[in-house]
Amino acid sequence: MNKLSFFHKGDSRGMGFSYENNRLSEISFFAFLILVGFFLAALVLKLFQLTIVKGQYYLNLSEGNRIREFLIEPKRGEILDRKGYTIVKNLDPDIESDINQIKKDNNRIVSKRIYETPEAVAPLIGYRQLADKNDLKLDNCLYKLKSGDKVGKKGVEKIFDCTLKGQPGKKLIETDAQGNFLRTLTVIPPTNGQNIQLSIDWELQKKAFELLEGKRGAIVATVPKTGEILALASSPSFSPQDFENGNNININKYFKDKDQPLFNRTTEATYPPGSIFKLMTATAALEEKAIDEQTQVEDKGILTAGSLTFGNWYYLQYGKTDGMVDIIKAIKRSNDIFFYTIGEKTGVDAVKKWSELFGLGRKTNIGLEETEGIIPSTFWKEQTLKDRWYTGDTYNFSIGQGYIGVTPLQIAVMTSAITNNGSICQPKLLKGEAPNCHKLPVSQKTLDLLHEGMRQACSTGGTGWPLFDFKTKKGPIQTACKTGTAESHAKSGLPHAWIAAYAPDKNPEINLTIIVEEGGQGSDVAGPIAKELFTTYFDRSQ
Repeated sequence: MNKLSFFHKGDSRGMGFSYENNRLSEISFFAFLILVGFFLAALVLKLFQLTIVKGQYYLNLSEGNRIREFLIEPKRGEILDRKGYTIVKNLDPDIESDINQIKKDNNRIVSKRIYETPEAVAPLIGYRQLADKNDLKLDNCLYKLKSGDKVGKKGVEKIFDCTLKGQPGKKLIETDAQGNFLRTLTVIPPTNGQNIQLSIDWELQKKAFELLEGKRGAIVATVPKTGEILALASSPSFSPQDFENGNNININKYFKDKDQPLFNRTTEATYPPGSIFKLMTATAALEEKAIDEQTQVEDKGILTAGSLTFGNWYYLQYGKTDGMVDIIKAIKRSNDIFFYTIGEKTGVDAVKKWSELFGLGRKTNIGLEETEGIIPSTFWKEQTLKDRWYTGDTYNFSIGQGYIGVTPLQIAVMTSAITNNGSICQPKLLKGEAPNCHKLPVSQKTLDLLHEGMRQACSTGGTGWPLFDFKTKKGPIQTACKTGTAESHAKSGLPHAWIAAYAPDKNPEINLTIIVEEGGQGSDVAGPIAKELFTTYFDRSQ
């Protein structure tokens, strides 16, 4: 039976065999066998590819599934003061961190940054935040940023970011199928960032901020001969530790605070300088030969310009006048009538020229975020306000009022140039950095007159009464200064209080610039702060 051909039932005429059906079935059977063969061949080929051709590749993938790689953050460089005191430091990354903690820290073994007394130094030091797309794109450092890295966003942290940051290391660990830690395979240590030493005097910096607490204002202390910054304090302030730790509640408060604690008033805020600007009016008048040391102006208490009257502060407050006034007495007494008169005689554009030579209305290029400020001129008013310049504008400008706006750091540069016998120095943040100073085209005779006027301003009969007969533990020290009281146009009606001072008056070691917003009289408010800072500087062990 097995050998019989395929058959089927025939028609009504009888039984018969069908060779056509037999052939069709044979073809189908052989086609099936061929398909099965192809399928088996494909399986064998794939198996060969997986085991022989790509066996090592998939073995590596398998190993990778149980080997985890974590970044080890480098210790960011420390920031030191001029004497080696640590202002900002980093903790060592904990290589033995629990795997769950590492996962919480974005698969990183972190090196936490610690800011000592953070509010006192925040506007200068700045803060760090996670690098954004622009940071990653514009990164020009040797050790390139990676997604998830922190980068300096402001202040010293931003200026010296490439120096401070290092190169991350790696830690490879073995895990089980559930991702649990089994063992450490290898550790590639990070390359730590470099330390930097600032010119800042940490003790003086803390004292400056302490004296500003509860106020809005700024203090700049410099070394006149080199331009080194000894203190750069701004109030109110913030804590860079909040940015480091990601404390979003406090960070949002900073941005919403109407007193702008993130605003560095030493370099970003502009104010009318008030009577401190009289030093520039005097310089321009002397150098342009509009006056000499013999020139005298009678103080009658009031000066008129058309229908407007301009008074001297002494007459307006006490109803008294200073009589005949020369250049030294004018600086000593801050006599407005004298400076109205010589400002008009010299001309606003000449005063502007000399002001800019001494650094006003220009960025200092210290590296921090800065505002240029404004030193107005006849052209400036015509172009900006579409109005001509009036005599009253000259009077206001001559005493540091009106359209003028300067930063505290610019005032520090200006007065340091006077202090330094006409050599103007670019302000420096790093200790040991070579001074960048150049001589201004101002005569020694003019400088001597300015020095004497400032010395007398801080002596009996002058305006800087808190510094009269200044004494330290080592004895008396003669100071020199110029006070300023600038209208603020604030709702409080109180003026800004200024003082620029240096000590000793011969061969000075330190130059101070202080402003208290809406503080009142410069001598009454800024003067005592200057005295406290001089005391801190000179009384301590050298």
